[in-house]
Amino acid sequence: MSHLRLFAPLACTLAFSGCMVGSDYQGPPDAAPLARLAGSFRHADRTTPAYYPAAAWWESLSDKQLDALIVLALSKSPNVDLAIARLKQERAGVAGARADLMPTAAGLGAASGARLGLGDTDGLNNKLAAAAAALGPEAAAAAPAIPEHVSTGLYNAAFDASWEIDIFGGRRRAVERSTARAQAAEAALADAYVQLSAEVARAYVGLRAAQRQLGIVRHSVSLQQKTFDLTKQQVEQGTSAKLDLARLETQLTSTQADIPLLEAQVEVALGQLAVLCGLEPGALDARLSKPRPIPSPPKSVPVGNPESMLRRRPDVRQAERQLASANAAIGEAVAQYFPRIKLIGLAVAGGTQPGDLADTASLSLLGGPTLQWNLLSFGRIDAKVQQSEAATEAALAQYRQSVLAALQDAESSLTQFRKRKENVAYLARASASAARAAALTRDMNEAGALSLIDTLDIERQRLQTEQSLAQAEAELTNAFIALEKSLGLGWKPAESRQPAATTVAKAN
Repeated sequence: MSHLRLFAPLACTLAFSGCMVGSDYQGPPDAAPLARLAGSFRHADRTTPAYYPAAAWWESLSDKQLDALIVLALSKSPNVDLAIARLKQERAGVAGARADLMPTAAGLGAASGARLGLGDTDGLNNKLAAAAAALGPEAAAAAPAIPEHVSTGLYNAAFDASWEIDIFGGRRRAVERSTARAQAAEAALADAYVQLSAEVARAYVGLRAAQRQLGIVRHSVSLQQKTFDLTKQQVEQGTSAKLDLARLETQLTSTQADIPLLEAQVEVALGQLAVLCGLEPGALDARLSKPRPIPSPPKSVPVGNPESMLRRRPDVRQAERQLASANAAIGEAVAQYFPRIKLIGLAVAGGTQPGDLADTASLSLLGGPTLQWNLLSFGRIDAKVQQSEAATEAALAQYRQSVLAALQDAESSLTQFRKRKENVAYLARASASAARAAALTRDMNEAGALSLIDTLDIERQRLQTEQSLAQAEAELTNAFIALEKSLGLGWKPAESRQPAATTVAKAN
């Protein structure tokens, strides 16, 4: 019966250890009910097919060089390495929080020498010598002397263990909070992949657009140079006016002035791509300096519906996990109002000889429960609870903002993509018409049926429309990139995120 009375409090403690203070997380709030019920986006093309899980959306641009650059960036970028390191840090925090639920134990062993001083021993030695002399010469010769110091060894071994019983769930709330933080870090890593793939694609499109415009301007300069040389010969022969030559020279130099600016755009884009891929500026110049066509988006782009987009976007998932973490922190703070019970045990053995460590007679045992209750700290605990509640309110507002921003991003991207397609269609027809007009005016000018001024004006229009078309095609592809980014595409599950080194090598 005495043993039952001893363990009754412990049994009650274990029975209540399943209790957890604070409110359980009920999932994210419905921040956009209309979007959840909608079957499609407001600005989606009604002929667009349903969404399919295409994480590597850039492959639909059919540009192997772009594919290789994105794979290289995803494996080398410092931004991705930073997100991975933060994920590892948060996962280690989860492991630490779970370890706090388990008992702790520690052992200690010590061996030391001691030199004990006996004080002033001269008086004692004199008294012993006098007493021995009174007994005779033999006793005086055999009389012992007391030393000033005594040396001895000390050997100790100790083992202690403790276990704080999580009665009110404060430590379990800490595990819940750490787990949600780790999941938020995982979503942040996915978002880093989404952002990086889109940035690389945009920089690549910018490079190809600048190279194409540079080629158009250089071709136009070549044509204008030929016209200028021909007109110069005619002026020297007296068959053409000097005013025509001056006008030709003005347009030629004006067109030539665009070349340095476009060359600068090419160089900047090359350096930007190298840095995005985790390389030094100039590392990709030899590979990318040769002009290539601007990649074109596919004719059909699956977009799905708003609800699936919100579940897929990493930034929305990150905000939701941060909300869950903040909610768990409230329970972790509330648990500090209640007492903490810890079971402790201590075993110590020791003596002046190593063999004394194994002697049960030298063993001392201590064990039992301890109670700690911060009765005078309720003011500080109140402040922590209020801080946690305010942090949860902020996380809720941030989550709602992330949802609304994601919806607006997707709708705007759909509108831009649809209108950019119309813009390219118009400019393509205008460019074809301007090219035909320019060819016709050159023939008429050579035949003397059209003035040089009209010829120059038509050529200027052709150059402008061709440059506008190149820029519009680049903007269309950028609109496609923005659309895929707004849909939360560009990442894969954790087990398949790491690109294979062989794949990078082959793509390069």
